[in-house]
Amino acid sequence: MDDRQFRNAMGKFATGVTVIVTEVEGEPHGMTANAFMSVSLSPKLVVVSIGENAKILNKIKESQKFTVNILASDQQTVSMIFAGQLKEHDGVAFDRLGGQPVVPGAIVQVSCEVSAEHVEGDHTFFIGKVTDLQLNEDSEPLIFYCGRYRFLSEETPIA
Repeated sequence: MDDRQFRNAMGKFATGVTVIVTEVEGEPHGMTANAFMSVSLSPKLVVVSIGENAKILNKIKESQKFTVNILASDQQTVSMIFAGQLKEHDGVAFDRLGGQPVVPGAIVQVSCEVSAEHVEGDHTFFIGKVTDLQLNEDSEPLIFYCGRYRFLSEETPIA
């Protein structure tokens, strides 16, 4: 199989869209990612996967902290900014959670301290111990599927 076939196959898994943020010397650094999952309830752990060429990789290694911001359906522009798809924009003003920068309006903001890191292939997995979180119950998530942004539709009742 070639790389494109593998990428297309993995794109068939619908995911939420997150922005991972860390801060070094008072300067926030972020990137859009969909490689995120919860790992454990006790202790509360999450994992993010960061590519070896991502600028944020060494920033997280240095800070040993990061936030995960699960984007709301109206935050496609925010995703595009942190994915480097929008070069001209007004920037993003951050809120704070547990002393760390978070994306305003995200449906979930999770503040973490790195508890472990593991290199596998061309990515580093950061396991984060959750130190704080904020949940917005009133918004729907932004979805990514087959290389495109999507939105949830009305629920279909189970018969």
